Amino acid sequence: MGSQNSVRVRFAPSPTGPLHMGGVRTALFNYLFARQKKGAFVLRIEDTDQTRYVKGAENYIIESLRWCGLEFDEGPVQGGAFGPYRQSERKEQYREFADLLVEKGHAYYAFDTAEDLDKARKEAESQGQTFSYGTGSRLSMSNSLSLSDEEVKQKLEAGEPSVIRFKMPDEVVDVEDEDMIRGKVSFKTSDLDDKVLFKADGMPTYHLANVVDDHLMEITHVIRGEEWLPSMPLHVLLYKAFGWDKPVFAHLPLILKPQGKGKLSKRDGDKLGFPVFPLKWTDPESGEVAAGYREDGYFPDAFINMLALLGWNPGTEQELFSKEELIDAFSFDRVNKAGARFDPEKARWFNHQYLMKRSDEELAGLFGPFLIEKGITPPAVDFLSRIVALVKERVSFVHELWDQSFFFFVAPESYDSKVAKKRWKGDVPAFMGKLAVFFKDWNGEWKAEALKEEVSSMIKAGELNFGAVMNSLRLAMVGGSFGPDLFTIIEMLGQDEVVSRIEKAVDELGG
Repeated sequence: MGSQNSVRVRFAPSPTGPLHMGGVRTALFNYLFARQKKGAFVLRIEDTDQTRYVKGAENYIIESLRWCGLEFDEGPVQGGAFGPYRQSERKEQYREFADLLVEKGHAYYAFDTAEDLDKARKEAESQGQTFSYGTGSRLSMSNSLSLSDEEVKQKLEAGEPSVIRFKMPDEVVDVEDEDMIRGKVSFKTSDLDDKVLFKADGMPTYHLANVVDDHLMEITHVIRGEEWLPSMPLHVLLYKAFGWDKPVFAHLPLILKPQGKGKLSKRDGDKLGFPVFPLKWTDPESGEVAAGYREDGYFPDAFINMLALLGWNPGTEQELFSKEELIDAFSFDRVNKAGARFDPEKARWFNHQYLMKRSDEELAGLFGPFLIEKGITPPAVDFLSRIVALVKERVSFVHELWDQSFFFFVAPESYDSKVAKKRWKGDVPAFMGKLAVFFKDWNGEWKAEALKEEVSSMIKAGELNFGAVMNSLRLAMVGGSFGPDLFTIIEMLGQDEVVSRIEKAVDELGG
């Protein structure tokens, strides 16, 4: 269907809640394929199930994909030649297609009430079977195949509630198709039931709306999650029944829990402390808040890079890809059939790599708002960039820069008692008092190298333990035994602040 130059793909989420990262990956693989083939990438909102509609979910989906940098060519916001792009705005057309199938003998009216269906289910259970509305049971139910034309006409004219069901072939047929990821897939119609295509409330089911819209929007490739694989034979049969060319299908593997068994869920994220949604989501009913990758400090390009490698591999050792490189490298023959295990540590690793790629100036700009939040006026950009350069290797997220550099902005409030006990003893406390005087009287250039040289000479002359003094000096500067090069810290804090911090430590820890 269509030439390579006219590839058209769609991402078709339902606005029933926040977009799971598995959904984002489906959108990403559609996007990469469309861009690689110079085709169109379409967003369609599948909101036919009004009972499950959640307020704000559609905007959330659109904002999430924007944040990820997955731009659409057509969709509910920007429109396009194949609109409208919300199924609820297309509902008039579905009825005529359902009626067309009835006319052609591929579908039928069913009048069974909820009680009728319940009774049939219970009867089957009492015989140790599972009820299936299809070739074996349809003639014992209330529908236009089992009733006379006159009865059917009466029921329809009386406005009795009815649904339209697809009529599976009476004889067993093998439905075969080629999946871009799974190769040849085959299903027996005897294993399939007569699915409802049009509901009593006047809305189509997913199956009918999906196939009709994909046809009318000229979608050439349907790329979706593997949970839709069982629907594939019905969709193939629907295309055949309408006499339409069907698209090429690709069913993506699941994203699995970190321990590898079962589909990744929000519960896994809550339990293990990582997000499963791209953006923070607040449930409009309960007010419950779910974490998002954006708010947790992930860069969108790191998130996308990580997602691309869940279920796809480039066949090389390369792990870091720009969006352009992903577009060039992507192919369905390298998408795995098996599920892909999500590793939260690997997600952090990706973010660290992308953080390291950013310039110190850019990171300083991103770090500034965190300082303002702490009530600190950010220093000049070049100074803040220098701080970032000293500590960025130790962090995976911009917000973690604070934990590694807070001592540049605030003096220690307390001191690590273990370090103090081990190092702040013997001759060291008295020597710290001498150091305060030394730093106060210093009138040379306030540079790390020169200061270090002088302090080292003093330690040697006093025959003191070098490690004990250096650790104690660090304790006075930062409150513990962490941080980058000690004399770089001293140079950056400046003369007055260094003296004040030593004097404070001598006061509190004893001199």
